[in-house]
Amino acid sequence: MPHIIGKRIVLREYRQEDVPDIRKWVNDPEITRGLSDVFIYPHSQVNSESFVQMMIDGNPEIKGFVIAHKDTLDYIGQLDLFKINWVNRHATLGVVIGRDGDLGKGYGREAIRLLQKFAFHTLNLHRLELEVYAFNERAHRCYLACGFKEEGRLREKLFREGQYYDIIQMGILRSEYEAAQQATES
Repeated sequence: MPHIIGKRIVLREYRQEDVPDIRKWVNDPEITRGLSDVFIYPHSQVNSESFVQMMIDGNPEIKGFVIAHKDTLDYIGQLDLFKINWVNRHATLGVVIGRDGDLGKGYGREAIRLLQKFAFHTLNLHRLELEVYAFNERAHRCYLACGFKEEGRLREKLFREGQYYDIIQMGILRSEYEAAQQATES
């Protein structure tokens, strides 16, 4: 799969040498707190290796990329489309910036915008969707800035650290993405 090149980052294929970088964040509660319940439990070396191998081998329902520095191709995080429905032309987006030092630098926003273009123009998807936890304000702002709209709220569906939180459902249609692109170019 060719790289998708941005201003500061590239979206590239997963590689076996990404496993150590993934291992650094996958059991870090500061990073995983805002991610799915899969990360509540410890992940072994074998879990991480199996995931990377699955991404290398390919799966029709999951298409993923490593977010990497443009100059070095060093791992920053990852961005995956999963639950891809090829009949109805939609997919769910998942993103993680795996190193604390790379948070807040706009890498996630740039990666999402690159992936939106790929999803809508190359894969011909009609819709992208995601869920974000209400306490994850940084991610929520990022998704809004990338054109996602709030479509629903699952009240107190998530339990973290002794408290219940809402899960916000968000989505963007291809037409909304294209309208935003045209407005930016004007």
